[in-house]
Amino acid sequence: MDLVIVNCGQLVTLAGPQRPRIGGEMRELGIIKDAALWIRDGRIVRAARWKEIGSELGSDHVVTDAEERVVLPGFVDAHTHFVFGGSRADEFERRALGESYQSIAASGGGILSTVRQTRAASEEELADSALRRITMAVRSGTTTAEVKSGYGLSTEAELKMLRVIRRLNDEGPIGLISTFLGAHQFPEEFRSDRTGYVDLVINEMLPRVVSERLAEYADVFCEPHIFDLETASQIMKAALAHGLRLRMHADQLSRSGGAELAASLHATTADHLEHTDATGIAALKDAGVQPVLLPGSVYALGCRQYPPAREMIERGLAVVLATDMNPGSSPTPSIPMVISLAVTQMRMSVAEAINATTINAAYSLGRGSEAGSLEAGKSADVVVHDCHDYRDIGYLFGVESAQQVVVKGRCIYARSR
Repeated sequence: MDLVIVNCGQLVTLAGPQRPRIGGEMRELGIIKDAALWIRDGRIVRAARWKEIGSELGSDHVVTDAEERVVLPGFVDAHTHFVFGGSRADEFERRALGESYQSIAASGGGILSTVRQTRAASEEELADSALRRITMAVRSGTTTAEVKSGYGLSTEAELKMLRVIRRLNDEGPIGLISTFLGAHQFPEEFRSDRTGYVDLVINEMLPRVVSERLAEYADVFCEPHIFDLETASQIMKAALAHGLRLRMHADQLSRSGGAELAASLHATTADHLEHTDATGIAALKDAGVQPVLLPGSVYALGCRQYPPAREMIERGLAVVLATDMNPGSSPTPSIPMVISLAVTQMRMSVAEAINATTINAAYSLGRGSEAGSLEAGKSADVVVHDCHDYRDIGYLFGVESAQQVVVKGRCIYARSR
């Protein structure tokens, strides 16, 4: 039976060219007023004015009244770490009292703290806790997300995380795209044998990940004191040889040349980029690498240097925004919060931020033909937001704006009044 969402005050379609949006295109939203969205068999049939759709409908359909609210494509979160064990709320408080992220990591906290807790957790425990986080993301309007491993740092623990991601993609409420991040940090047992760990990642982890078809992408945390340029390049080239596409943590903590490395390897994305300069931006542009900006991690760490989003947009990069949801530096699943940070701290318009969390994010994950806009033939991943102006999604920060969430034409969440 068809589903028709009627009385859409602003139907934000994001309809446009079949590619990521750049430059001035990022301010275009394809808004239709007094609109309706026609869905059949989990796919969009038509998005148009109600008076155009109403005359074409038969009698066999169900109607949902949006009550003049804003209707958007589901958000696509292109950088998350939903799967992990334990919590690092204690470190959050330590940072508030003046201790640095680097100092906490040096004392056994940081990523390695989560590694210990993730290794100790069962697959069932990891799935349950990740599903809770995904459910929070759904309540904020997310319908597709990339999820990384990286808190196992041993072959079996990394595979355990990736199996959880696959399981949640098969059984959970939203679509998940899996990324192998074995090169997230050096585990404690390899602290004095970094070469040995790189060998483990390349010669044991990668072949197992690929043989079990557990990931589409590989990632590396490229920083001079973690995986430097030479080592990151070695790992990424090995991943390419195994048929994985590339994403990279680049220039987060320092201007290290990570953006240029991502460009030289023709990575799909370079993520973070807080310290990237004009040279790095030019390299990304020339290579067609999409920047994935993560203002939530800058905010949660109490830092002040946000990525140069305006310069990237002006240079014609197809900017993406994501939550970086993780236990240490960005414990938020909320894309609306990220949109608010992008507007207030990086001087993006709300329209640009919406493009960056829908259609551009979908293309960065190889899902541009399926998700990210409300166009005929695409998956019916739709969110009715409890507001009447799309700008309220960034303006009213810290609230869950999703009134109703539809994935593949099926309502998976509806907020009670």
